[in-house]
Amino acid sequence: MPKFNMKIPHKLGQDEALKRIRVFLGKMKEQYADLICDVSEQWKENSCQFSFSVMRFSASGSMTVDPVELSISGSLPLVALPLKGKIESIIRERAEKLLV
Repeated sequence: MPKFNMKIPHKLGQDEALKRIRVFLGKMKEQYADLICDVSEQWKENSCQFSFSVMRFSASGSMTVDPVELSISGSLPLVALPLKGKIESIIRERAEKLLV
């Protein structure tokens, strides 16, 4: 499975960044409920383990929200390898907008 790792800096502080990320994830689950299934999101303080399926393909990973940085890492299905760069770009773009 292709892996990805990224770090997105922010200036919000940990509590505000966590709040925004949790609200965003809730909205995404609602908005894409017809495409995404088997969603698992397990928070422990400022860290989250997640997994989901899209069109029968599974992805999983983790994220950690620190006072000045969001770290995201995960695994994508092999079929997503040609789109890995685009997927990373979209994740980074949305995270940067969210954490402004």
